[in-house]
Amino acid sequence: MLFNSITFAMFLPVVFILYYLVPHKYRWAFLLAASYVFYMNLHVGYGLLLFFTTVLTYTLARRLEANPVSSRKKLCLWGGVLPFVLILLVYKTANPLIGQLNQMITAGRLSLQPLTLTLLLPAGVSFYFFQSMGYLIDVYRGKINAERHFGYYALFVSFFPQLLAGPIGRADSLLPQYKEKRPFVYENVTYGLKLMVWGYFKKLVIADVFALTVNRIYNNAQSYVGLIFIVATLMFAIEIYCDFSGYSDIAIGCAKLFGIDLMTNFKSPYFSFSIREFWSRWHISLSTWFRDYVYIPLGGNRVAKWRHCLNLLVTFLVSGFWHGSSLTYILWGGIHGFLQILETLFFPKKRKDVECKRRRHWWQLPITFLLLCFTWIFFRANSIQDALWILSRLFWDIERPLNYLQTGITCLELSPIAAMAMGLSVLVLTLYDLASFRGDVIAAFSRQKFFIRWPIYVLFLVLIALFAPKGVATEFIYFQF
Repeated sequence: MLFNSITFAMFLPVVFILYYLVPHKYRWAFLLAASYVFYMNLHVGYGLLLFFTTVLTYTLARRLEANPVSSRKKLCLWGGVLPFVLILLVYKTANPLIGQLNQMITAGRLSLQPLTLTLLLPAGVSFYFFQSMGYLIDVYRGKINAERHFGYYALFVSFFPQLLAGPIGRADSLLPQYKEKRPFVYENVTYGLKLMVWGYFKKLVIADVFALTVNRIYNNAQSYVGLIFIVATLMFAIEIYCDFSGYSDIAIGCAKLFGIDLMTNFKSPYFSFSIREFWSRWHISLSTWFRDYVYIPLGGNRVAKWRHCLNLLVTFLVSGFWHGSSLTYILWGGIHGFLQILETLFFPKKRKDVECKRRRHWWQLPITFLLLCFTWIFFRANSIQDALWILSRLFWDIERPLNYLQTGITCLELSPIAAMAMGLSVLVLTLYDLASFRGDVIAAFSRQKFFIRWPIYVLFLVLIALFAPKGVATEFIYFQF
């Protein structure tokens, strides 16, 4: 079920109440059952793949730890990693290949009937595959011991707040939390609810509403020229950030209701002074996963300079392919890898953080943001042809500034009130992200007086209720990955 659904609105309160009524020693079983109900609500068959993943990695981790022979340990490791990699490759590449074959059949190059097969990627499969693979690799490295209790491990793989799109958890952090006795703590519950409200605000009031304009422009790219592409790309940068960080906030807040702490997944990424810093603030659980399980095994930065650059490029190409086999995603990843290489060559990282801070200049912020928006064009475009069309016509008719501006505003098709509401929502988002540099915004706001806090709470709830129906009300963007 989706976080932004009526089903979830009924599911969560029931699970929350029953969780604290169930004795501690049975809570893992209750949460495990609730997680499978949550996931199988999307499709009954999804539960089978989730269970297969759990059994395979649990069994291999136990055997891996018990086997002292290095070659056999590697065999157990690859026996767990390869099936997941192959499954992801099939799901990522099958539909594009079928599409290419159908184009050849339609063009008469092949005397076959068009193929109607379509493989739908099970929701969240990439995330719990990565979480399971990370666990298996950590056991292989001796970083953690293999979990003996199958139920606790099954809950680690399937815990419903993070199941569909992360944050990707680590076993050394989450497994101990599932075993500890978690009493009802009022502050944890209220904090979790407030974080969830903030996440829903970002998803429903900002991301879904912005998506209406972004989808109209990008899905009909060759019908537009000029300023509208710049505006739509800026809106998409806000949309994808609010969509995914909104999901993460809801997931983290939801887990907090049960006394479970998930890792922070976003830290004001658009206030980064470099692409390198952006990736330390954006989708942190995934970027650290690629760092620990792809980049470092390739050699990281402890190799020759050329090899270090190659490692960066390969890691980001893999990241781009993980998002999809379309050339647009691979180019997006490749561009980020290339930008990281340029930073590594011309702006090497200093050992002392103080020295790094002294080199920062205000102009690095807008340049970094513009570079990110440039890469978002490839990420959002439906094809390479659309991306090239957009890039070639960003400044169409700019020699006539008034006409350029007027055409862009007209193509937006927004009323002054709608434009003002969207601008105010972005202002609130910006102020929140700026304030987060000084500490936990929600915790700080919770210490304010009653007559200050509650009007703001009510306002956010009213805005969510008013603006949610105006959005596309779809699943979160990262479910498709």
